[in-house]
Amino acid sequence: MATDPAKRAAQLREELNYHIYRYNILGDPVITDAEYDMLYQELRQLEEAYPELITPDSPTRRVGSDLSTEFAKVRHPAPILSLSNAFTMDDLNAWEQRNLKLLPGTELNYVLEPKLDGLTIVITYENGILTQAATRGNGEVGDEVTANVRTIRSIPLRIPIDPNGPPAPPRMTVRGEVLYLKKDFDSVNQKQAQAGLPVFINARNAASGALKQKDSRITATRPLTAFIYSIVDAVGINWDKQWDILNYLRDLGFKISPDAQLYPTLSDVIQQIPTWESHRNQLDFEIDGVVIKINDLRIAAELGFVGKDPRGAIAYKFAAQEGTTKLNGVLVNVGRTGKVIPNAQLEPVFVGGITISNATLHNFDYVENLDIRIGDTVIVKRSGDVIPYVVGPVLGMRDGDETPIHPPERCPFCDTPIVRPDGMVDYFCPNPDCPERVYRQIDYFVAAMDIEGMGGQTVKTLIAKGLIHDEGDLFYLKPEPLLELEGFAEKKVGNLLNSIEAAKHRPLPQLISALGIDGVGWVVANSLANRFGSIDALANASAEAIDDVEGIGAVLAQSIVDWFKDPRHRLLLDKLRRAGVNMQAQEKTKASNALDGLTFVLTGTLPTLSRDEATALIESHGGKVVGSVSKKTSYVLMGEAPGSKADKARQLGVPIIGEDDLKRMIH
Repeated sequence: MATDPAKRAAQLREELNYHIYRYNILGDPVITDAEYDMLYQELRQLEEAYPELITPDSPTRRVGSDLSTEFAKVRHPAPILSLSNAFTMDDLNAWEQRNLKLLPGTELNYVLEPKLDGLTIVITYENGILTQAATRGNGEVGDEVTANVRTIRSIPLRIPIDPNGPPAPPRMTVRGEVLYLKKDFDSVNQKQAQAGLPVFINARNAASGALKQKDSRITATRPLTAFIYSIVDAVGINWDKQWDILNYLRDLGFKISPDAQLYPTLSDVIQQIPTWESHRNQLDFEIDGVVIKINDLRIAAELGFVGKDPRGAIAYKFAAQEGTTKLNGVLVNVGRTGKVIPNAQLEPVFVGGITISNATLHNFDYVENLDIRIGDTVIVKRSGDVIPYVVGPVLGMRDGDETPIHPPERCPFCDTPIVRPDGMVDYFCPNPDCPERVYRQIDYFVAAMDIEGMGGQTVKTLIAKGLIHDEGDLFYLKPEPLLELEGFAEKKVGNLLNSIEAAKHRPLPQLISALGIDGVGWVVANSLANRFGSIDALANASAEAIDDVEGIGAVLAQSIVDWFKDPRHRLLLDKLRRAGVNMQAQEKTKASNALDGLTFVLTGTLPTLSRDEATALIESHGGKVVGSVSKKTSYVLMGEAPGSKADKARQLGVPIIGEDDLKRMIH
């Protein structure tokens, strides 16, 4: 018996919308992309054969349509208001005290949500079907962008998505934020650059531009995401707690922020704010603060407004991470590998708590793609401890006197012609004797080997006086020539030589890491030391043997082999060996089998243990430390200011533990 086309189309719509929910909202798909495509194509073919089967909630409607008129205006069912801002903890306490004066004796608890840096969107559903979407506009009236919003996969076209979810109300209008996730914004800019088009400077403005395209087919090509966080108006439902609303929205199938939290007091909220500010750069999306809402919506409504701002919520704004200033010039640096790096010389600007007068321009492709010029007014960003960098030029500030920036033809330090290897973005100075490359490598080695009392200026002085020519020469320094240097008293020289002597006895992984082999950090160095046991064994290992080490791929393995084949590096190793530098792995004594079979990844700064100490502790109890998080990872050991590894662990459901947890596991 032939399948009824209408029934099959309805079934396909339900299945596809459910799989979109699994993929975009839960991040837990249950079918492959190929299987999804097969279902999608079947529905599209059915709708082409039977156009009367097309419904507003069909996933095929996400492809967009050709709009040729200006946006229609939509009046919101209730004002879409902005919030007043707080910049200090005192501001927050004063906000609460003002509210308690209006409603004395009231007990308040709060919902803390990230302040998403995107574009406000207002979406209406009738009987569970998305019927209208508009921008915030002036708060009373917005631009209709329904066709464009339908292309955003994280916005359900029909609710509830899960058949077991709560029933949809007859009519409901929700509010949320449309934005680019950081990875998606980077992807869009890569595609723009590859196509020879201007890249976007600001994720928020790029999201706004994508949402307000007249041709929604263009919007459909942009990987926008939407988080929903409130109900503007509804028929048939009456939630009186913000926390319950968030859970209800999630149950209907909306994407809500996974980071929102409910706290019993404002004091508890305030304690969380420094953590939010320090971790903002590890989030998947941009935020510029947090929003604090009174959880009881009846109390919030009773408090009313002050001017245009509701008293029941407030936005705590973080210190700005961006600023604008003038680009006065470009200084070219050369790294230890020979990489040529352009750095911007700026009019001083205060950003992220410090005054910035220099910032990286990454590479000359970056400069060309963004068309950054000397004399431009530029946007400068500083995210946490990340080196400040130029985001791009403010094109509207140009007056025609700006000068293009070009890569140098010759190294500014040794006058060697600059090269750009095939297929690479960066330019290089190929001269291994370039004084700047030599300085950078020795300085890197000194830091990696924990040689105290030898900063960058001391390294430059020793090179200039001819006392060292590579890192191996450090171990042959004598007191007499050092005492002749300006500022080098007997005590200082003695301390420096003692520190150099101590560096001879560093563990093998530390030495391997200090050699400066491209791609070999402390985790890889530790794995290599564990596998090969000595510098000599590693130096004579094949690419296949190195590739067999966990966490090392074929490209890195070949790079390691090539480094050890270089005659200059062979001579350096011989010099280190003759000086008595340790080149053997220490025999490890196993304290227990408590962590046998467990794999750990480290991220952030631990309270009392360095990374080397934590690694040694884990390995001494039978565990293994690797560099990246996967489903096979047993635990992520997290300290302060963790990186993206913590986010990856949460996505994969890998347990996150602290230093105290680790110590409990081994005792």
